Amino acid sequence: MKHIVLILVIISSFGGVKAQFTMPFEELVHEGTWLQWPHNFTYGFGASDFEPAWIEMTSALIGGEKVHIVAYDESHMSHIEDLLIGASVSMAQVNIIVAENDDFWIRDNGPIFVYDSESQLTVLDWGFNGWGGNTPSALCDDIPIAVADYLSIPLIDLNEMVLEGGAFEVDGHGTLMATRSSVTGADRNPGWTESQIEGYMEEYLGVTHFVWFDGVFGCVEDVTDQHIDGFAKFQGNNTIVTMSHIDLSYWQVSVSDIALLYNSANSSGEQFEIVVLPLTQNDVTTTWGENLGLRASYVNYYVANSVVLVPNYSDPNDDVANGIIQSLYPDRTVVGIDSRNIFVNGGMVHCITQQQPIGETGIGLHELEALPEDKVIRILDFLGREVENPKPGVLYLWLYESGFVKKGLAN
Repeated sequence: MKHIVLILVIISSFGGVKAQFTMPFEELVHEGTWLQWPHNFTYGFGASDFEPAWIEMTSALIGGEKVHIVAYDESHMSHIEDLLIGASVSMAQVNIIVAENDDFWIRDNGPIFVYDSESQLTVLDWGFNGWGGNTPSALCDDIPIAVADYLSIPLIDLNEMVLEGGAFEVDGHGTLMATRSSVTGADRNPGWTESQIEGYMEEYLGVTHFVWFDGVFGCVEDVTDQHIDGFAKFQGNNTIVTMSHIDLSYWQVSVSDIALLYNSANSSGEQFEIVVLPLTQNDVTTTWGENLGLRASYVNYYVANSVVLVPNYSDPNDDVANGIIQSLYPDRTVVGIDSRNIFVNGGMVHCITQQQPIGETGIGLHELEALPEDKVIRILDFLGREVENPKPGVLYLWLYESGFVKKGLAN
């Protein structure tokens, strides 16, 4: 692969700390989305109950970005192709790679994409141990290696520290929020101090400010030990999308964590604005009629280039949540993904997706050469901040009126 040799030094405005690596905000432009397709190889059953959601997601995503799919083996890949073609999903924007895996929670076990100090897209391979040893994990732990090999991009082995992608949220402006129960516990990182963990996050994710919630360890109904992406998500420049106090309590968020959430501040000391989504009105019932005895969250949604994938549950509050989320992302289309069956295992849409930021040249629905008259409407730095006066010789993301995005130097 041809590499960019022009150096971009990413300097955080939050205390002047140089970040060696930077994880782009989820709302920034993607090259594609990664999915790990359901199969029966680990547990012997279940794939056919889950696959319709993966077909829905693939169909919704391909209008604005590529979809990269991890299949278990060659026969599984053929099966996936047959399913998608049978559902009239165009394969032009779909790539499938073969890599054995245990399950489909790619947000947690898969690659975390960052830019290095030379703007090279890089895969971080954090350790994954099945949420503290609760499930089979050895095959899933190797997925970042398979992805980096497929893309021919650098990989950094960080397996000495366990970190699941759903265990933390970054806002693109230097702030990270997470629960201690799913990161610092003895079943994830024994012998590590919180300061040591923060040091790794500062270096490899480019964050400088931490909002730590205590979380809930060992919750019977939540194998993740209360991942942050189930109840709180960053949106825009200074907003947290979450739930009401009552619904957070139902979600087993403690009184002290609720108070911290509603009063948390960003890296500049400004208090976050709060947007509230409901829980489902009713307990979730699967497509085969099993009442799961729990109401579900809509916070676990995924922001793609042209759509926002929102977990839906055939519930009266689907329309309420979809409407609120649509108002937050007016330039994208909300697409409800039937997550009733996924919720059997406690997860939702964000848990089964992983964004891949644009690489060297960017991605658009048209070729750059065909857009000589195209108008630049926004310029962003690699922390996702809008730039009014780009500095010559610095690399930025250039967003065009047509929807094309490129990565290039300012003149």
